[in-house]
Amino acid sequence: MSKPTIPVIDVRQRPTVMTPELRAIIASLDLEGPVLDQLSRPLRDLRISVTDRCNFRCSYCMPKSVFTRDHTYLPQSDLLSFEEITTIAEAATRLGVKKIRITGGEPLLRKNLEILIAQLSALRTTDGKPLDLTLTTNASLLKRKAQLLKDAGLSRLTVSLDALDDGIFRKMNDMDFPVVDVLEGIDTALAVGFKDIKVNMVVKRGTNVDQIVPMARHFRGTGVALRFIEYMDVGASNGWRMDEVLPSADVLAMLQAQWPMVSLPAKSKGETAKRYGYLDASGAVDASLGEVGFISSVTEAFCHECNRARLSTDGRLFACLFATQGTDIKHLLRGEEPVNADFVARYLAHTWMQRSDQYSALRQAGVIPAGNASARIEMSYIGG
Repeated sequence: MSKPTIPVIDVRQRPTVMTPELRAIIASLDLEGPVLDQLSRPLRDLRISVTDRCNFRCSYCMPKSVFTRDHTYLPQSDLLSFEEITTIAEAATRLGVKKIRITGGEPLLRKNLEILIAQLSALRTTDGKPLDLTLTTNASLLKRKAQLLKDAGLSRLTVSLDALDDGIFRKMNDMDFPVVDVLEGIDTALAVGFKDIKVNMVVKRGTNVDQIVPMARHFRGTGVALRFIEYMDVGASNGWRMDEVLPSADVLAMLQAQWPMVSLPAKSKGETAKRYGYLDASGAVDASLGEVGFISSVTEAFCHECNRARLSTDGRLFACLFATQGTDIKHLLRGEEPVNADFVARYLAHTWMQRSDQYSALRQAGVIPAGNASARIEMSYIGG
């Protein structure tokens, strides 16, 4: 039997050609005004994947049947260096990026990641403020890394955790990793001073629905915000089916049957999660009990406000989580004519201004069918 083929390989090999005409157009771009895409959306959030490797094999992201022991990862020489990442991040801040999220794969597998965090934490937004610098992790290594990350300047943490029940969690990560180690990682992060920790739970019908209320009960009042994510048709290897999606509305109903809750306003424009707070006995929001959030890209697409781009481990910019191809940025930094952050900023602007992606909205409207595209990029390559 032949091995499964990962469609990401074809995308990695697609070259981007910088012609003299294109270079002249990019060099002449005026960055004084707002940089908007074809749907008038600004670029505010850059998600940077620092590795395509992960020590988990979650079925919705890197199923073991596809990402086998023989899977070919990117060679070290293809990965962006920390200096290259920082140059691209600096360029992005010139276009208005205020938030940078470090992802993977599992980002804590990247050696000396705290060095990159320190470099990025020194950057400033266009109005002179520190970046909102955050990281998404499965927390398998968080216990030993939390202090280093905090000292390097990391602002916030998001932990992926899909169940409290150890048996269900081990089955979902498919590497027999115990849930207690993740919980200890979260506790360590709180102990070293992280004030804004979120836990993301991907809800998959028939797999972990019975963990919804226990997860909420566990994190209620701890200062950790729990977010429920609808199982999404990302990539081409997870065998996604619509009947395995539990709508966020159903999750909210389950929680409201246990505790009175009320909708909270968004913290910022383009925020993906709809927030809900717990009420006290008098009917007022009790901030000490924390909050939950719902990310509903399947049933309630938020493409109209999406202000995010994703940078792959090997330096390609993707304008959508559901993209099939990206724009090569690395070749600018390693070409015969080296460029500075200013030119990279103009190149990013040129790319963003052509963006028209709205996959989830089109799928929800029935314009395109739900399900996996054969050439769609894998989440483990560009991050969630």
